[in-house]
Amino acid sequence: MNFEYFIAKRIIDSKAYKSSISAPIIKIGIVAIALGIIVMMIAIATGMGLQQKIRDKVVAFNGHATISKYDTNNSQESENPISINQDFYPDFNSVEGVTHVQGVATRYAVLRQPDTFEFVVIKGVGGDYHWQYLQEFLVEGVLPDYTKKRNEDLLISQYFAKRLNLKVGDKVNAYFLSKDSNKLPRPLAYSIVGIYNSGFKEFDQQFVIGDLKHIQRLNKWEPDQIGNFEVFIDDFDALDAKAIEIFKNTPSTLNTVSVKKKFGTIFEWIGIFDKNIIGIIGIMILVAGINMVTALLVLILERTQMIGILKALGNSNNSIRKIFVYNATYLILVGLFWGNLIGLGLLYSQKQFGFLSFPNPEEYYMTTIPVYINLDYIILLNLGTFVLCLAMLLIPSYIITKISPVKAMRFE
Repeated sequence: MNFEYFIAKRIIDSKAYKSSISAPIIKIGIVAIALGIIVMMIAIATGMGLQQKIRDKVVAFNGHATISKYDTNNSQESENPISINQDFYPDFNSVEGVTHVQGVATRYAVLRQPDTFEFVVIKGVGGDYHWQYLQEFLVEGVLPDYTKKRNEDLLISQYFAKRLNLKVGDKVNAYFLSKDSNKLPRPLAYSIVGIYNSGFKEFDQQFVIGDLKHIQRLNKWEPDQIGNFEVFIDDFDALDAKAIEIFKNTPSTLNTVSVKKKFGTIFEWIGIFDKNIIGIIGIMILVAGINMVTALLVLILERTQMIGILKALGNSNNSIRKIFVYNATYLILVGLFWGNLIGLGLLYSQKQFGFLSFPNPEEYYMTTIPVYINLDYIILLNLGTFVLCLAMLLIPSYIITKISPVKAMRFE
C-alpha cells in the first residue's frame, strides 16, 4: 500500500481525528462543498430547463425556421402564397438535420359570441402539421385531424375559451374581414374540439388552429398554395448554421428566418440565464474552496508534531504534502457524494411532482419550475469542482515545507 495513502487513511479512521479541534471545521468544509454542489446543480438544471421550455414554446408556434416570400409586410397575416411544389418539400434531404417541413397560412378573424367578441389569428394547418409540441399544451378535448376533407374543427387557447365562455363541443362563428372594404365580413361556423394552454401569453392571446383549406378558399388560393413553410431541426444549438444552410438550399425568391432572429428579444432574455449560471458556479466553487483551504490549514496546524516526526524520520516535504492532499481529497469526495445525493433527489422530485412553482407564472411563461437533468453536465460539474478545490488546496499545503522538525516536535 502507498505509504502516504496509508498514513492518511489512519488519520481519517482514528477516533482522535473525529473528536479533534479541527473536526467541526472539517465538517463545515464538507457541508460547504455539499451545499455548493446542490446550489450549482439546481442553478444549472432550472436555468437550462427554463431555457428549453421557453424555447420549445416559441418553436411550437413557429418552427425552428420559417421559409416565406420576401415581403415588407410585418403583420401575422399571410398575403403572398407559395407553391408547395418545392424540391425541399415534404423532405428537406439537401440539409442534414432537418426533421420536418410543414406548410401553414394565417388570417385575421373575429370570433363572435352573442355578448362578446375577440380578434384572433387563425393559423391554418394541414395533414402535414407537426402536433408534437401542441400535444403537451392540450388541457381539454382532442387535437384536430386535418388529414381528411375540409372540416370546421377548431383548437383554441384557454385564454380565448374563458374570454368567450367556450368549452369543447361548442360552436363559434368566425368573421373574416375582406380586403375589399365594400364587402361584408365572411362568416364561418367552427366547432371547438380542443383547448390548449402553452402558458406563453403572446401566442395564447393570438393563435387559434384551424383547417388550412379554409384559409386557401378565403384567399382564393389554389390547393397547392400556402402562406409559408415551417422547418424543424434536430439540434437547436446548430440553428444559426442550419438557417444559413436552409437559405442556400431554397429558391432565390424565398427568404429564411430563424426563430432566434424572429424573436430576438426573447432569446436574448433567456441567454442571460447562462451568465447567471456561470456566476453562481464561480461563487459556489470559490466558497467551497476557501472552506476546504481553511480546513486543511487547521488540519496541518493540528498535526504539526506529526509533521515534525515524519520529517525527522526522513520523509520529504512532497511525501508529507501528499498525506494531507489525500486527506483533503477524501473530504472533497464526501462533500460531493452528499451534494449529489441530495441535489439529484431534489431535482428528480421536482421533475416528477413539480412541487415548486413560480410566484408569477405569467413572467416566466409557465407555472411549475422546469428542470433539465443530463449526465454530461453532472459529471463535468463534479469533475470541475473536484479539480478546482484540489488545486486550491495545493497552495496551503506548501506551509509544510516551512515547518522545522525541531520546532514542530516542541509544538503544542
